[in-house]
Amino acid sequence: MTTFDELGIKKSILDGLKEIGFKEAFPIQVATIPVLLSGRDVVGQAHTGTGKTAAFSISMLQKITPNGGIQGLVIAPTRELAIQITEEIRKLAKHTGIKAATVYGGQGMGLQLDQLRRGPEIVVATPGRLIDHLKRGSIKLNQVGHVVLDEADTMLDMGFIEDIEFILDLTPKQKVMSLFSATMPPAILRLAENYLNDPKQFLLDADDLSGEGISQAFLVIKDRDKLKYLIDFIEENKKGQTIVFCSTKHRTRDVARSLERSNYNVVAIEGDMSQHRREKSMSQFRRGKADILVATDVAARGIDVPEVALVVNFDVPNQEMMYFHRIGRTARAGAIGRAITLVSYSSIGDWKVIKQQTKVVMTDLNEQMGIEINIPDPLKRQIGPRRMGYQRSSYGQRRGRSSGSSHRSARDQYDRRNNKPGDRRRDGGGKSYYGLRSRW
Repeated sequence: MTTFDELGIKKSILDGLKEIGFKEAFPIQVATIPVLLSGRDVVGQAHTGTGKTAAFSISMLQKITPNGGIQGLVIAPTRELAIQITEEIRKLAKHTGIKAATVYGGQGMGLQLDQLRRGPEIVVATPGRLIDHLKRGSIKLNQVGHVVLDEADTMLDMGFIEDIEFILDLTPKQKVMSLFSATMPPAILRLAENYLNDPKQFLLDADDLSGEGISQAFLVIKDRDKLKYLIDFIEENKKGQTIVFCSTKHRTRDVARSLERSNYNVVAIEGDMSQHRREKSMSQFRRGKADILVATDVAARGIDVPEVALVVNFDVPNQEMMYFHRIGRTARAGAIGRAITLVSYSSIGDWKVIKQQTKVVMTDLNEQMGIEINIPDPLKRQIGPRRMGYQRSSYGQRRGRSSGSSHRSARDQYDRRNNKPGDRRRDGGGKSYYGLRSRW
């Protein structure tokens, strides 16, 4: 194994690594850190829990000058992931004098403006709120020399690609850029081709979705019996915390309430919760004040808690890739974990599709526990394979939307508001911060 000392990392960063217990570098770190430090762009296909956050954070911290303005930008798809990335950067930067700020929707603008007034050198942001700050002038990107797009495939699925292009058009041409994604659909590769300069690619086998280090099992049961078996599996888990993933916010609330009534210390995260409540729940779980987290897929890529020993899929996920993101919440950074999926009779066809994507032998708990499967005749059907994420007919666009759709990107809205008669910024007669950088 390669140590961080061998990678030529500054002592101030090594001190931060030592404090959080990092001694040996993971493969993605060994591969990407030297390349990023040399000034070359990187495209990395890395699944969750591989250490990619530390890889791009260390490279950025190594090159940034304290008190030099915003020099590093990390764009993430969700607020939970943005908060998690910021926390890791702050740990690594503890002895460097470099500050990081987080900006995301759902939090008061005033709190974020206070952070920005302190002069952070790194900003971690979700696309929408970052554009809000760019428009009001509270964030300038003219000094940015390091840009990271994290979980790019999720941002593609969420329809953020045009917003990301708008942001990238405002950054200097001379910069080091890295793009990390669990999968590499054609739209992501085109984005990399358009905005990255001769990137070094670190691509895993696209079908390498085994969930290494995770003992995977499944149990086919009636939906009404799931809670009973969930409690049994939680009782068996004596090694650490548990995460339970549900398919809907209503299901999440019901499962959390049922576990509370059974005297478990449980918190929940779902889309309708306020940002304050979500942060409070996540903080309690991270600090070990709660043993169980019940969540929708909104949290499947924003949870990095080393003590999670068990992940239970209370419902079969509605996308094949989401299964791997869910179970990736355990066995973090080389640890060992367990994942159990509770399959209702109506979801057997969907589950078969997911099983075909894995390269490990899963434990059949029906066989192990002697539980028979009695499927009613109307449900004995095969369900065809589903598409991963949204189907797109062209780069960055969802099929079914017409050109007159009510959805407009941030760039379109900005152009309409500012394209006024006699506005010299639009015809090249004058200059502003936005100037003519946008391709629109």
